[in-house]
Amino acid sequence: MHIQLMTDGGADIPQRLLRKTEIIQVPLYLHFSDGQYKSDVDLDLPTFHKKIKEMNELPRSAAPSPNDFYEAYKQVSKQTPILMLSLTKGLSSTYENAVMGMNMLLEEEPDRIIEVINTKTASCGIALLLHEAINKIEDNYSFGELVDHIHYLVEHTTTLFVLKTLENLVLGGRLDKVKGTIAKTLNIKLLMKASEEGAIEVTEKVRGDKKSIRRFIEQIGEYTKNFEDKVISMSHCNAEERAKKVLADIRSKYPFKDAYLMDTGPLISTYGGEGALVISFFNTNK
Repeated sequence: MHIQLMTDGGADIPQRLLRKTEIIQVPLYLHFSDGQYKSDVDLDLPTFHKKIKEMNELPRSAAPSPNDFYEAYKQVSKQTPILMLSLTKGLSSTYENAVMGMNMLLEEEPDRIIEVINTKTASCGIALLLHEAINKIEDNYSFGELVDHIHYLVEHTTTLFVLKTLENLVLGGRLDKVKGTIAKTLNIKLLMKASEEGAIEVTEKVRGDKKSIRRFIEQIGEYTKNFEDKVISMSHCNAEERAKKVLADIRSKYPFKDAYLMDTGPLISTYGGEGALVISFFNTNK
């Protein structure tokens, strides 16, 4: 049975996955002082980074509307079940809007089969879940089996972040300038993770970039084992060489069977700032 996979602008998807199957991605909105843009539609990633530098401002992001989701669902054949993997409810109203859009369509076409899942992650975390969904569709999982499997994995996904700079947190008003200046002077780096509810929490503050990366890598072994059966997914904010080096260090320490590497899109780039790294992997130990 063909199943349509769908996600939103909170997901960062590597080209390797997009070549395997068509994934519909509903874009989010970015509000700069000169107007509103649809991510990856009106504004590509290089232009986004250039705009932040030139305007010295961060955009406000807004979730796709319920109608955006309704229109996206509607373009899929009525006979095709849809699995929508949404950006974590802990960061955005995207999940609620995706559910509202689904309900709008189900009022008109009650025979539709649509499941919206709050992934409790973002960026490469959603990519990892999409990777698993594609594999299970290829293994001929039924729609019900696929939904149950992804729900299970949502509860067993670890997503870790490390920031190279705090400038975006200061610029975006999420860290006051005094604290930001002190942290910069002391060369403080933040290690963060997605909480059980899918919000972002700071787990450690480490002095120095090298130490923060070392600790970032060390943490992986505290969350999971049996790496030979697992895939790791990494996204980076405008820092490909840094990301490749860190990913190579991770894979020399932990024998993951495969790895994905991708850019962070506008949403995560806005929060993380240049040099930010995100990794996701499953923490199941079987």
